[in-house]
Amino acid sequence: MPEGKLCNKQPVTTKEQLDALLADTRGRVYYEEMKSLEVDKEKLRNSLKASLKSRTKTWLEMCAHCGLCADSCFLYTVNGRDPKQVPAYKIQSTLGEIVKRNGDVDNEFMLMAMETAWSKCTCCNRCGMYCPYGIDMGIMFGYLRGLLFSQGFVPWELKIGSGMHRIFHAQMDVTTEDWVETCEWMAEENGEEWPGLEIPVDKEDADIMYTCNAREPKHYPEDLAEAAILFHLAGENWTVPAEGWEQTSLTMFAGDWEGCKQQVLNVYSAIERLKPKRVIGTECGHAHRATVVEGPYWAGRSDGQPPAPSIHYVQWVAEALRTGKLKIDPAKRLKVPVTYQDSCNYIRNWGLAETAREILSYLVEPGYLREMTPNKEYNYCCGGGGGFNGIGKFRPMRNKALLTKRDQILSTGAKLVIAPCHNCWDAIRDLEEEYRIGIDWSFLKPLLIKMVIVPDHLKPKEEGQDEA
Repeated sequence: MPEGKLCNKQPVTTKEQLDALLADTRGRVYYEEMKSLEVDKEKLRNSLKASLKSRTKTWLEMCAHCGLCADSCFLYTVNGRDPKQVPAYKIQSTLGEIVKRNGDVDNEFMLMAMETAWSKCTCCNRCGMYCPYGIDMGIMFGYLRGLLFSQGFVPWELKIGSGMHRIFHAQMDVTTEDWVETCEWMAEENGEEWPGLEIPVDKEDADIMYTCNAREPKHYPEDLAEAAILFHLAGENWTVPAEGWEQTSLTMFAGDWEGCKQQVLNVYSAIERLKPKRVIGTECGHAHRATVVEGPYWAGRSDGQPPAPSIHYVQWVAEALRTGKLKIDPAKRLKVPVTYQDSCNYIRNWGLAETAREILSYLVEPGYLREMTPNKEYNYCCGGGGGFNGIGKFRPMRNKALLTKRDQILSTGAKLVIAPCHNCWDAIRDLEEEYRIGIDWSFLKPLLIKMVIVPDHLKPKEEGQDEA
């Protein structure tokens, strides 16, 4: 079968196609069709010719098969040190073979490559820190995912996620109307407790344009309200765009390169339209990577920069605490054992390890921070990054992958894990549900709101108080 009705080489671009995929419970028909999906070898060869650049070629050729990357990979260690989980083996047996054979591979090979690309690597990029040549398997797995996506070999949930971005410009079916109504609802819902609270939409020339993860308006609108409250308390001149507010990119997880470009251009269009002084993204690691780190190159920007200076939420929080825009009540500092989950995408790939510790110095009473081992740039992936969290077909492998983070947390004795990243937050939530180790987990926003000193003029007036 060259192409299936649901599993095929075409990206999802219509609501009808998306609805058909969503109606296929757990992708049963989709994966059955995939077993017979033919590889378009000519298309694969042309893709290699057009996109296989010198860096990737050099990395594949220079790998010494020394195995030093093995212990850097938590999926290798948690799976009984299976030689097939060594990063070098995983990439050489998939992408390396595709290149060596110049695209002459079959369905069975592509099924194996798909499982390897999405269940044996989270693209955390930790292995690159230990390779004596600086070879980064995570980067190459991203490239491999793109080749697989173009041939229709992509997990069902990520085919859906890619379609969501192409149709809604968001990873979930949140329309512009839904988004704006949620902003209005959250401002009204919290206005009594926080007088003067606003969530300004499409305000031009603001100091800050704030971007989100679609899961927030869809499932956690209180996160949007918390961001608004903290900007309000800090006296920030800020806005959100009516369109271009979604910073995440399941297209990146899926390997949908064209979809990546479309998604980031939608955000950049909002920046260019509203002309903010800078852009701040929510507590999400891959969203920052997709919009700020990789995004400029997908968009073809020669300077490698977004249209306006862009920072991660962790950077704004540290700045607000450092400058006194937000002040913490010392009596409310955390006095329970706390540890911090270093997200791969803004710690390892954006260098914010010390920035995160600066925040912790304000929030955690001295003596209560319990660092994981290893930590900072050397920390392990949460266990669910790179799309791993959301793929039902690979859930047993993902649950096993959580064991490394479970053991890291248990070793600290911490009772609270601070995780300013959606994927990390999800993985640690699932870890607790799966293994019941007795921990709580939190983003930064709710912790800050509990501890922040509220200026008198921003407190709600007591009943009967003079309005003058």
